[in-house]
Amino acid sequence: MVEERHNAGTGIVVAFTLGALVGAVVALLFAPAKGEDTREMLVEKAREGRDKAAEAAQKTREYLSRQRETIATAVERGRETIATAVERGRDAYQTARDEEKA
Repeated sequence: MVEERHNAGTGIVVAFTLGALVGAVVALLFAPAKGEDTREMLVEKAREGRDKAAEAAQKTREYLSRQRETIATAVERGRETIATAVERGRDAYQTARDEEKA
């Protein structure tokens, strides 16, 4: 389930980035400018895209870190519950065995 959310988040980031790139290309095709202006705009759009991709990657890392902590906590609680159940089962078995011998 966590993996499905991660995949959905990654898909959104990829779609957003591709949309930004396509939008920049379409803007160039329909609103031509001087070469120098176009280069400056491309550099700026590339910086913006890089910054947004870095931000999305950081958010994804943070999300995955939180999920990993949540899962680790749940696993540890499960282990503790199982250990307690096994211990109680052994105690009950030993008590029943001792009563049977008496």
